[in-house]
Amino acid sequence: IPKIEEVGAEYDYFHCTSNNTIYGTQIKDFPKVNTLMVSDMSSDIFSRVIDYSKFDLIYAGAQKNMGPAGTTLVVVKKEILGKSGRIIPSYLDYAQHVAKESMFNTPPVFAVYASLLTLQWLENNGGIAAAEERNIAKAKLLYDEIDRNPLFECFCVPEHRSLMNVSFKITDESKKEAFDNAWKAAGINGLNGHRSLGGYRASLYNALPIESVQVLVDVMKSI
Repeated sequence: IPKIEEVGAEYDYFHCTSNNTIYGTQIKDFPKVNTLMVSDMSSDIFSRVIDYSKFDLIYAGAQKNMGPAGTTLVVVKKEILGKSGRIIPSYLDYAQHVAKESMFNTPPVFAVYASLLTLQWLENNGGIAAAEERNIAKAKLLYDEIDRNPLFECFCVPEHRSLMNVSFKITDESKKEAFDNAWKAAGINGLNGHRSLGGYRASLYNALPIESVQVLVDVMKSI
């Protein structure tokens, strides 16, 4: 992640993606921004406590921490609505969606309802602060094994490691087949890394219990 400490007012806006699911990196400290602050938080929304007030626009696909694919959460400060400076299609104009109370078009009812249930579950289990504690514990369990075990290595430096996506590789290709067979036999699914990076990727979203992470760690210790 590039070091950006401050963004000047000469820019129209600053856009960042808070968590990179491919490389397993996550912004820990957002820069000081003297313009509009926009963030794609699709893969780590509600996973940690942050100061949401510093953002002018946040959007997040529901499919990681909120519910099934098919809907997107948008949080926008009303004072920036209608200030795009150009004509845009009405469907892309958030002012239209706000005016119609998110009913400008036919909503994906099932995806919205499932997101409601997920948010109620989050609230009933201690809210975002408690979720962050669980996510820190899950990530630490896996990163500690990667750092301890010479057979595995992270793609990114420690200070940028994501709590949501742990991307790593095997250092001895002769052990790859044994490792693949072992994690599949343990009932682990979807551990293969992104096609553009390779290696492995363990996604530790809010709903994943720490017991599932322990299964992977046990497999890694057995190789």
